[in-house]
Amino acid sequence: MNPWLEPGEPADWIRHLGDPVRAKQAFHRLLHAGPSALPAVRQGLADPNSEVRMYCARALDQLVDPESWPALIAMLEDPDPRVRVHTLHAIACDRCKTSETGDCRPGVEEVLPRAIEILARDPFYHVRAMAVEVVARWVHEDERAVQALEAARDTDPKPMVRKKAGWFAPGGVRYRKSAPR
Repeated sequence: MNPWLEPGEPADWIRHLGDPVRAKQAFHRLLHAGPSALPAVRQGLADPNSEVRMYCARALDQLVDPESWPALIAMLEDPDPRVRVHTLHAIACDRCKTSETGDCRPGVEEVLPRAIEILARDPFYHVRAMAVEVVARWVHEDERAVQALEAARDTDPKPMVRKKAGWFAPGGVRYRKSAPR
Protein backbone atom coordinates (compact mmCIF):
# COMPACT_ATOMS: atom_id res chain seq x y z
CA MET A 1 0.00 0.00 0.00
CA ASN A 2 1.20 3.46 -0.86
CA PRO A 3 2.02 5.41 2.31
CA TRP A 4 0.95 8.61 0.57
CA LEU A 5 -2.65 7.51 0.12
CA GLU A 6 -4.72 6.45 3.08
CA PRO A 7 -7.54 3.93 2.74
CA GLY A 8 -10.80 5.65 2.02
CA GLU A 9 -13.81 5.99 -0.19
CA PRO A 10 -13.85 6.83 -3.90
CA ALA A 11 -14.84 10.42 -3.15
CA ASP A 12 -11.67 10.75 -1.05
CA TRP A 13 -9.52 9.37 -3.89
CA ILE A 14 -10.97 11.83 -6.42
CA ARG A 15 -9.40 14.79 -4.63
CA HIS A 16 -6.00 13.02 -4.75
CA LEU A 17 -6.14 12.86 -8.56
CA GLY A 18 -4.92 16.45 -8.65
CA ASP A 19 -1.85 15.66 -6.55
CA PRO A 20 1.10 14.46 -8.70
CA VAL A 21 2.41 12.29 -5.86
CA ARG A 22 -0.90 10.56 -5.15
CA ALA A 23 -2.69 10.66 -8.51
CA LYS A 24 -1.67 7.32 -10.02
CA GLN A 25 -2.36 5.38 -6.83
CA ALA A 26 -5.74 7.09 -6.45
CA PHE A 27 -6.57 6.35 -10.08
CA HIS A 28 -5.78 2.66 -9.65
CA ARG A 29 -7.85 2.51 -6.48
CA LEU A 30 -10.81 3.97 -8.37
CA LEU A 31 -10.44 1.36 -11.10
CA HIS A 32 -10.13 -1.39 -8.52
CA ALA A 33 -13.28 -0.18 -6.77
CA GLY A 34 -15.16 -0.75 -10.01
CA PRO A 35 -18.77 0.38 -10.44
CA SER A 36 -19.01 1.54 -6.83
CA ALA A 37 -16.65 4.39 -7.78
CA LEU A 38 -18.84 5.66 -10.63
CA PRO A 39 -20.80 8.32 -8.70
CA ALA A 40 -17.55 9.87 -7.44
CA VAL A 41 -15.93 9.64 -10.88
CA ARG A 42 -18.89 11.35 -12.54
CA GLN A 43 -18.72 14.08 -9.91
CA GLY A 44 -14.98 14.43 -10.55
CA LEU A 45 -15.69 15.36 -14.17
CA ALA A 46 -16.86 18.75 -12.87
CA ASP A 47 -13.77 19.39 -10.74
CA PRO A 48 -12.02 22.72 -11.39
CA ASN A 49 -8.66 20.91 -11.62
CA SER A 50 -8.06 19.61 -15.15
CA GLU A 51 -5.86 16.77 -13.83
CA VAL A 52 -8.84 15.43 -11.86
CA ARG A 53 -11.12 15.71 -14.90
CA MET A 54 -8.52 13.96 -17.08
CA TYR A 55 -8.15 11.03 -14.67
CA CYS A 56 -11.94 10.76 -14.33
CA ALA A 57 -12.31 10.57 -18.13
CA ARG A 58 -9.62 7.88 -18.15
CA ALA A 59 -11.44 5.96 -15.42
CA LEU A 60 -14.68 6.07 -17.40
CA ASP A 61 -12.85 4.46 -20.29
CA GLN A 62 -12.94 1.26 -18.24
CA LEU A 63 -15.87 1.80 -15.88
CA VAL A 64 -18.47 3.54 -18.06
CA ASP A 65 -22.10 2.56 -17.60
CA PRO A 66 -25.25 3.83 -19.36
CA GLU A 67 -25.73 6.51 -16.70
CA SER A 68 -22.21 7.88 -17.27
CA TRP A 69 -22.38 8.43 -21.04
CA PRO A 70 -24.07 11.88 -20.93
CA ALA A 71 -21.48 13.21 -18.46
CA LEU A 72 -18.63 11.74 -20.49
CA ILE A 73 -19.96 13.13 -23.79
CA ALA A 74 -20.26 16.56 -22.17
CA MET A 75 -16.49 16.43 -21.54
CA LEU A 76 -15.94 16.86 -25.30
CA GLU A 77 -16.41 20.57 -24.52
CA ASP A 78 -13.69 20.64 -21.84
CA PRO A 79 -11.17 23.49 -22.24
CA ASP A 80 -8.19 21.18 -21.59
CA PRO A 81 -7.17 19.23 -24.73
CA ARG A 82 -5.87 16.33 -22.62
CA VAL A 83 -9.34 15.86 -21.17
CA ARG A 84 -10.84 15.90 -24.66
CA VAL A 85 -8.31 13.32 -25.89
CA HIS A 86 -9.08 10.93 -23.03
CA THR A 87 -12.80 11.50 -23.47
CA LEU A 88 -12.60 10.69 -27.17
CA HIS A 89 -10.56 7.58 -26.38
CA ALA A 90 -13.17 6.47 -23.83
CA ILE A 91 -15.89 6.88 -26.45
CA ALA A 92 -13.96 5.14 -29.24
CA CYS A 93 -12.21 2.27 -27.50
CA ASP A 94 -13.87 -1.09 -26.91
CA ARG A 95 -10.68 -2.86 -25.82
CA CYS A 96 -10.60 -1.09 -22.45
CA LYS A 97 -14.19 -1.94 -21.56
CA THR A 98 -15.10 -4.88 -19.38
CA SER A 99 -17.67 -7.42 -20.51
CA GLU A 100 -20.28 -5.63 -18.38
CA THR A 101 -19.60 -2.19 -19.90
CA GLY A 102 -18.59 -3.10 -23.46
CA ASP A 103 -22.15 -3.41 -24.72
CA CYS A 104 -23.41 -0.02 -23.58
CA ARG A 105 -22.69 2.59 -26.23
CA PRO A 106 -24.05 6.05 -26.92
CA GLY A 107 -26.16 6.54 -30.01
CA VAL A 108 -24.84 7.93 -33.26
CA GLU A 109 -26.71 11.24 -32.91
CA GLU A 110 -25.32 11.76 -29.40
CA VAL A 111 -21.71 11.51 -30.56
CA LEU A 112 -21.10 11.63 -34.31
CA PRO A 113 -22.03 15.27 -35.04
CA ARG A 114 -19.83 16.52 -32.19
CA ALA A 115 -16.95 14.21 -33.16
CA ILE A 116 -17.14 15.47 -36.75
CA GLU A 117 -17.02 19.07 -35.48
CA ILE A 118 -13.96 18.27 -33.33
CA LEU A 119 -12.25 16.52 -36.24
CA ALA A 120 -12.80 19.54 -38.46
CA ARG A 121 -12.06 22.37 -36.04
CA ASP A 122 -10.29 21.48 -32.81
CA PRO A 123 -7.10 23.57 -32.58
CA PHE A 124 -5.07 20.66 -31.13
CA TYR A 125 -4.03 17.99 -33.60
CA HIS A 126 -3.87 15.22 -30.98
CA VAL A 127 -7.54 15.84 -30.25
CA ARG A 128 -8.37 15.75 -33.98
CA ALA A 129 -6.39 12.51 -34.35
CA MET A 130 -8.40 10.86 -31.59
CA ALA A 131 -11.63 12.20 -33.10
CA VAL A 132 -10.79 10.17 -36.22
CA GLU A 133 -11.37 6.97 -34.23
CA VAL A 134 -14.74 8.14 -32.93
CA VAL A 135 -15.94 9.20 -36.37
CA ALA A 136 -14.66 5.90 -37.82
CA ARG A 137 -17.05 3.93 -35.60
CA TRP A 138 -19.81 4.88 -38.07
CA VAL A 139 -17.89 4.98 -41.37
CA HIS A 140 -19.70 1.89 -42.71
CA GLU A 141 -23.18 3.13 -41.79
CA ASP A 142 -23.21 6.91 -42.06
CA GLU A 143 -22.22 9.05 -45.04
CA ARG A 144 -21.41 11.96 -42.70
CA ALA A 145 -18.57 9.88 -41.20
CA VAL A 146 -17.21 9.04 -44.66
CA GLN A 147 -17.25 12.71 -45.70
CA ALA A 148 -15.58 13.85 -42.48
CA LEU A 149 -12.79 11.27 -42.72
CA GLU A 150 -12.15 12.02 -46.37
CA ALA A 151 -12.03 15.75 -45.64
CA ALA A 152 -9.54 15.21 -42.80
CA ARG A 153 -7.48 12.86 -44.98
CA ASP A 154 -7.32 15.47 -47.75
CA THR A 155 -7.12 18.79 -45.91
CA ASP A 156 -6.01 18.55 -42.27
CA PRO A 157 -2.92 20.72 -41.70
CA LYS A 158 -1.11 17.96 -39.77
CA PRO A 159 0.32 14.95 -41.63
CA MET A 160 -0.40 12.68 -38.65
CA VAL A 161 -4.12 13.46 -38.75
CA ARG A 162 -4.27 13.09 -42.54
CA LYS A 163 -2.52 9.71 -42.33
CA LYS A 164 -4.79 8.39 -39.57
CA ALA A 165 -7.93 9.61 -41.33
CA GLY A 166 -6.69 7.85 -44.49
CA TRP A 167 -6.49 4.55 -42.64
CA PHE A 168 -10.16 4.78 -41.65
CA ALA A 169 -11.57 6.42 -44.80
CA PRO A 170 -12.88 4.23 -47.64
CA GLY A 171 -9.95 2.48 -49.29
CA GLY A 172 -7.78 2.65 -46.16
CA VAL A 173 -6.41 -0.39 -44.40
CA ARG A 174 -8.50 0.08 -41.22
CA TYR A 175 -11.60 0.71 -43.31
CA ARG A 176 -11.11 -2.62 -45.11
CA LYS A 177 -10.37 -4.52 -41.90
CA SER A 178 -13.45 -3.15 -40.13
CA ALA A 179 -15.84 -3.70 -43.07
CA PRO A 180 -18.88 -5.82 -42.20
CA ARG A 181 -18.62 -9.32 -43.60
